[in-house]
Amino acid sequence: MIEAHNLTKRYGEQTAVNDLTFTVKPGIVTGFLGPNGSGKSTTMRLILGLDAPSQGEVKVNGKRYAEFPAPLHEVGALLEARSVHTGRSAYNHLLALAQTHGIPRSRVDELIELVGLESVAKKRAGQFSLGMGQRLGIASALLGDPEVVMLDEPVNGLDPDGIRWIRDLMKTLAGEGRTVFLSSHLMSEMALTADHLIVIGRGRLIADVSVDEFIRRHSKLVVVVRSPQATELAELVAGPDVTADAVEPGLLEIQGLTAEQIGTEAAAHDIVLHELSPRQASLEEAFMELTRDEVEFHANASISNELEGAIAA
Repeated sequence: MIEAHNLTKRYGEQTAVNDLTFTVKPGIVTGFLGPNGSGKSTTMRLILGLDAPSQGEVKVNGKRYAEFPAPLHEVGALLEARSVHTGRSAYNHLLALAQTHGIPRSRVDELIELVGLESVAKKRAGQFSLGMGQRLGIASALLGDPEVVMLDEPVNGLDPDGIRWIRDLMKTLAGEGRTVFLSSHLMSEMALTADHLIVIGRGRLIADVSVDEFIRRHSKLVVVVRSPQATELAELVAGPDVTADAVEPGLLEIQGLTAEQIGTEAAAHDIVLHELSPRQASLEEAFMELTRDEVEFHANASISNELEGAIAA
């Protein structure tokens, strides 16, 4: 379990983490989300004692990270996959870490196989691709068979098969009762992997809720309607709190009414419906809606459009 209480970190006049209080529970995968510059990496560094908080505290299984005599057995972390000696082989990198904690060679062999690096185990890590480096970093995090696993952007550089492997691995670890805490900018993947979300913006906590509840709270109800009388239906249901957008001829996306309300209205006016289906908003849509005002750097829309036009040309 990871417990943060009033966690704050300032760098001069800039506040990177602002009074964060949250708990990462065992047995589930908890996703850590936030726009660029929101303080996610700083928070993870504070958990590992790599930075000292300006105020507040964070504990892992009831202790500060620095208090663990053998931290690899308690917390496995991946913050920067490239933090390895480039002239050392993958096998020797893991072996050196293992020897600091009395971990046997057999565990190194086991992890090399688990992450799929058998064919390159004797190659220098400096020659690794980004995806191979990620696999080595994950092996390092799992070396001590820790109860808490914390990974920052673990799917960077991985191919679709590798991404699915990470997803299944995280769910397996959580199913064993471990605490799993991971960040990612891939919202589609987070939606498939995480059970719970902690979301921050500009260093502040803005959501601490299950994935399903997060999407429900921060997305609008959209009902997809297909009808040969779509124009008539759009005029019928339109109102101050209802919009009916024509996606294509005969196809509407209606916001502000339930599927049942639309169906009842259509039946009352003898409008034929070929499709009537609520559309579940994506995690990405809900995240963008919630964090719209929390983004530190906004792209200029006109410049973006000019660039897109230039690229298309």
